[in-house]
Amino acid sequence: MNFLMGSWWPNLEDLYEANVPVYRFIQRPGDLVWINAGTVHWVQAIGWCNNIAWNVGPLTACQYKLAVERYEWNKLQSVKSIVPMVHLSWNMARNIKVSDPKLFEMIKYCLLRTLKQCQTLREALIAAGKEIVWHGRAKDEPAHYCSICEVEVFDLLFVTSESNSRKTYIVHCQDCARKISANLENFVVLEQYKMEDLMHVYDQFTLAPPLPSSSS
Repeated sequence: MNFLMGSWWPNLEDLYEANVPVYRFIQRPGDLVWINAGTVHWVQAIGWCNNIAWNVGPLTACQYKLAVERYEWNKLQSVKSIVPMVHLSWNMARNIKVSDPKLFEMIKYCLLRTLKQCQTLREALIAAGKEIVWHGRAKDEPAHYCSICEVEVFDLLFVTSESNSRKTYIVHCQDCARKISANLENFVVLEQYKMEDLMHVYDQFTLAPPLPSSSS
C-alpha cells in the first residue's frame, strides 16, 4: 500500500476489527479541521462543497522536525513535497526571530547544510569550466522544483539552453541534468542568490532572547 501516491478507501468494519482507531465526524460550514503530520485521512463529500486545504503548523521544534522528516522521506520516495522546506527555512531565517533553542538549532543546521551544498556545487562547476549565469529572484517568486524528479532546487538552477533563450526556464536538479548530459552540454546554470547574501543571512540568524512570560 502506497500512502503517498496510492488511492485508499478503507472498509470501516475492517479497521474496527483490527482495533485501528477511527475518528469519524462531519465538518460543518465554518469548521476548521487540524490534521497533524503523518495522519492517514480521507474525505467524503455529503453535498456541494469547496475542498480547501492549507499547509500550516505551529512554530515549534516538534512541528519543524516532523516537516523535515516528511520532506526527506518524500525525496527518498521520489514524491514532490508540497512544502519547500529549504526555501521556507531561509525565509524564516530572514523574517522571524526564534527564541526556542531546539527550533533555532534545526533551522540553523538546515541553513548550514544548504549553504555548504551551494558552495561545493558552485566550486565544482567553476573548476569544470561551467559558466554560472546570474539570474536573481523576482519578488514573490515561488520555489523551484526539478521538472523530472520534482525535488526542490535551491539557488543553482539547471535549465536547458533552449528554455533559457525562450525565458521558459524548465528547471532541473544537477543529478537529472547530468543524466541527460554528463558534462552539462546544452545546459545553462542560473544563480539566484549571491553567496555573500546567503552567508549574511546565516550569520544574522541568531537565537533571540526568550519571550517574557504572561505572568511577568
